[in-house]
Amino acid sequence: MTVNYGLYVPKQSGIHSLHPLTKLAYLGFCLAVSWVIPGTWTPYLVFLLGIVPLSALGQVLPNILSGAFKAVLPFAISLFVVQGFFWPEGTVLQQIGPFSLKEEGLFFAIRGAGRILMAVSTFLLLSYTTRPDELTLALGQLGVPNSIAYVILSTLQIIPRFQTKATTILDAQRSRGLETEGSLRVRARALLPLVLPLLLSSIVDIEERAIALEVRAFGRQGPKTSLLVLHDTPWQRLLRWLLLLAALGVIVWRIYAALAPRFLS
Repeated sequence: MTVNYGLYVPKQSGIHSLHPLTKLAYLGFCLAVSWVIPGTWTPYLVFLLGIVPLSALGQVLPNILSGAFKAVLPFAISLFVVQGFFWPEGTVLQQIGPFSLKEEGLFFAIRGAGRILMAVSTFLLLSYTTRPDELTLALGQLGVPNSIAYVILSTLQIIPRFQTKATTILDAQRSRGLETEGSLRVRARALLPLVLPLLLSSIVDIEERAIALEVRAFGRQGPKTSLLVLHDTPWQRLLRWLLLLAALGVIVWRIYAALAPRFLS
């Protein structure tokens, strides 16, 4: 029987064998560096040096690049148009009719797209290399409430579950003679017969999952047993603490760098 682990891609790699909290700590550190340290190209540099090598080591680099490109491209185009052409004031790079492309807005859009790229790529790297049940168990052992751990688990699984349901509904409607390919008008007419069953089936799925959770004593307080065993090592625990301290250090440094001139002036 095939078990659905969401976006997880089973591979024999060192990244897959790491403790989920170790990967969380590393990705959190990468996010902190890319978002906190100033510089237009900082997020891209962190992506190339921090995410790409681990993705290649985990044998999921094509998945990361493809998924990140599809997710980030619409936001990047929107940022480029809105910030580049509607920036209040700045250096004009190109005049196109009544609109002017400004340098400050362009660099702001580039940095914003880089931050989105980092957010998406870290999520994908964690999803592709970490089984959701292992992550949930690790968070539970850390002391995270079951409700929050379940929200994280559902977030990791919602995209593949929706894709599976949408594919099933699309095949079923096609078998009934529904036209889903052709002109824009034909596709628009086929939208409602596809979306409505998807929403209704999702509501039913939520109810079924809630019942299954209660049957498994989800709301019960106290320690619980699990057939799944996570393998942790002392060096991984040390590495997690070092990454956490490094991330906090970067954040504190950035706050100090921003506030120091005001107090010294």
